[in-house]
Amino acid sequence: MLKVLLSACLASSAVAFVHPGLLHTTKDLTRVKEYVNKAEEPWNTTYKLLSSNSLAQSTYTPNAQQVIYRGSDGTHAQNYPTLYKDVHAAYQLAIRWHVEGVEDYANASINILNAWATTLESIGGDSNGFLAAGIYGYQIANAAELMRDYSGWNATSQDKLKTMLVNVFYPLNYRFLTTHNGQDEYHYWANWDFCNLAAMMAIGVYTDNQTMYNWGRDYFLHGDGRGAINNFIYANFTEEGTGKRLAQGQEAGRDQGHATLDLALLGVIMQQGYNQGEDLFAEMDNSGLAAAEYVAKYNTGHDVPYTWYNSYLGNQTVISENSRYTHRPGFELLYAHYAGVKGLDASWTKLYRDEVNGNSTDKVEGGGSNYGGNSGGYDDLGFGTLLYRLTA
Repeated sequence: MLKVLLSACLASSAVAFVHPGLLHTTKDLTRVKEYVNKAEEPWNTTYKLLSSNSLAQSTYTPNAQQVIYRGSDGTHAQNYPTLYKDVHAAYQLAIRWHVEGVEDYANASINILNAWATTLESIGGDSNGFLAAGIYGYQIANAAELMRDYSGWNATSQDKLKTMLVNVFYPLNYRFLTTHNGQDEYHYWANWDFCNLAAMMAIGVYTDNQTMYNWGRDYFLHGDGRGAINNFIYANFTEEGTGKRLAQGQEAGRDQGHATLDLALLGVIMQQGYNQGEDLFAEMDNSGLAAAEYVAKYNTGHDVPYTWYNSYLGNQTVISENSRYTHRPGFELLYAHYAGVKGLDASWTKLYRDEVNGNSTDKVEGGGSNYGGNSGGYDDLGFGTLLYRLTA
């Protein structure tokens, strides 16, 4: 089945995709550039944070590997940090090029992308390799999408990157979502599904592959795993006094590090769909908002209702306090859409966003390398205050 869909994906070509059209559109990038050029706040402060990042310098040198290992296979050392640092560098440099128009940043970004396009052959390790294929797959495609119209990046080089994404990342995305690594569809946590869906949709857009994009979108809407929105939302509640809906996600009883990760990845999926003209934010009566409000309320110190969840590790009878108050980027995107675009009440999401940003010296959302050196600090591309906030 994988070979059949892979062949269809390689053959499928769409002319209707919006480009750039993953996390950011031309309109978004123009807005950001205008805010920075006028030194308006908080966008200018966020841009200073990005431009001072060690990953966002034109002197950055990639460290591409032939095989990326995430998780132990008993033989090879894990080396996946080399990939996530390079990917974030390519993305940050691409943003700098769009804002400042300096070709040194564009050339540095495509130098990173070209290095991985011509070097990476596979992803190994244990089952955690699926996480690498998902998280870094959507991130590479987003960096490439920002650079696709740069005149200095020729079609031959872009085709090599597209081939690498389709041959290395996409098969793992598809295999995980269709087999769940040999387990039943509810065995894995939602973030595993979400990251692979985000990657499949992103690679589909960047490679102009309607079949691939549609498959990922349809899984999000109607799939059988926890990455389908109706399966991720495990319970719904009505907030006393406000009548607001709060939605418990699948990982609430696991820990709050992963519960917040779910919402960051959910935001990526919904934003990518929205920028292709499909309002995934609105699905199931704005369930993304209800889920964000639930997680945000609990992680800003307030009680929320909870329904027990029967995980493969056993019954989770209470909401987890593990990693409560964790600070993770990604909620700028959620608040910007639900409150800024739709005008909906997203007060708990705003409170969490402000607490995350307030923990930063610059009081804005950062990105890769601003949230520690381990992989969790690179799960989201970040800098949402600059890239998504519409009004001060």
